[in-house]
Amino acid sequence: MASDWSDPRPMSPHLQVWRWHATMASSILHRATGIANYFGAAAIAIWVILLAFGAEGSIAFLFEGPMAWVTRFALIGLTYAISYHWLNGLRHLVWDFGKGYDPKGSNLRSILIMIGAVIPTALLWLNLGA
Repeated sequence: MASDWSDPRPMSPHLQVWRWHATMASSILHRATGIANYFGAAAIAIWVILLAFGAEGSIAFLFEGPMAWVTRFALIGLTYAISYHWLNGLRHLVWDFGKGYDPKGSNLRSILIMIGAVIPTALLWLNLGA
């Protein structure tokens, strides 16, 4: 049956035929940050539970030596994920009111949100280092 298909276009859209744009990247990043927030919240909850049970020694390796840099990088990434997901969630809230659907404006806002999420992340981590 498929041999009767004469249209050269694919039968269903695929990532290889789509032209990437900021709104598409924003949608994918929103899903990825949602997953990161889920696992980050679980990891922090486990860490707090271990601290409550007095297991500081069993998790001290996370904050010593080279592993400290991995832990810090993961926490900075989690902070960015929370900031981005929250800002993009505000955009989705505006969309729920039927506003902001114009393609050029939506692409611009997507880029601004991706860059804008760096600001609260940087402010928080620069203040923690001081």
